[in-house]
Amino acid sequence: MKFIVIRAGGARLFSEFGCLHVNLGDVVVLAANALCGAEPEGWVTTTTIYLDRDYVIDQVFWQYAAQFCDRHNARSFFETHYSTPAQIIRIGEERAGMLMPWLDELATLSVDGLRPERFLRAQALLFSVLDVIVPFMTTTAATVTGRHSSTVVPAAPRHRQFTPLRVEARHIAQFIRDDPARQWTVQELAEAVHLSPSQLRRVFVEAFGKAPIAYLTMVRTERMAQLLRSTVLPIKQIAAEVGWADADFAARQFRRSLGVTPTTYRQFVCASNSDDLE
Repeated sequence: MKFIVIRAGGARLFSEFGCLHVNLGDVVVLAANALCGAEPEGWVTTTTIYLDRDYVIDQVFWQYAAQFCDRHNARSFFETHYSTPAQIIRIGEERAGMLMPWLDELATLSVDGLRPERFLRAQALLFSVLDVIVPFMTTTAATVTGRHSSTVVPAAPRHRQFTPLRVEARHIAQFIRDDPARQWTVQELAEAVHLSPSQLRRVFVEAFGKAPIAYLTMVRTERMAQLLRSTVLPIKQIAAEVGWADADFAARQFRRSLGVTPTTYRQFVCASNSDDLE
């Protein structure tokens, strides 16, 4: 997850929430692999906090420990209750001002890698920041699943091995990024790394949070946005270059990911670039 705090200036953001303006007093919250484009309006200064998803689920587990039998319940609760992939939180300039010293200290502690002896201080700073932001987050209705009982003892903290991504998942992601215009199929990708299609889906989702074809759509959208910003090619030609022969289908996929049509995205980018030249 990413928490992007706007410290000064302003920008237009493009994501699943559409095109919105952000400035001092706003925080952008993005789930893993949620696409988000930005065009500064003059200039913008931000600080971004990156949080491991399992770490966040651990905190949710302990926050609601009396309600959960184990971390599977906490994971389901998190995925349901915090299911919005991209949102802008308007906390206001006064609250944003409270965050600045904490963010600066967090950045200082992290710049050369967080030392173990400073972990508790970094965590205290992080929790202070989240204490301000999280109450303003949009949540969805959720019902805690599984058996509940005040007498249930929460599961002990699991021992997690932080292992590298499966080599098959890394290879598939690289295949897709090297040639997004290719008409990949799950069967073809699975054969390339000697897995069954079902195994490939499981391994890839565990690594990247998306199925292979959803990841391909994300990469194509990223490339399409880059070409819209950097070229004057017709949208139909850009769609074909990234792998979508049907321009209307490409526009729907682009809008689903970035909240605006390719035409609108290009208009905003061109207008922003014109302002910068004046």
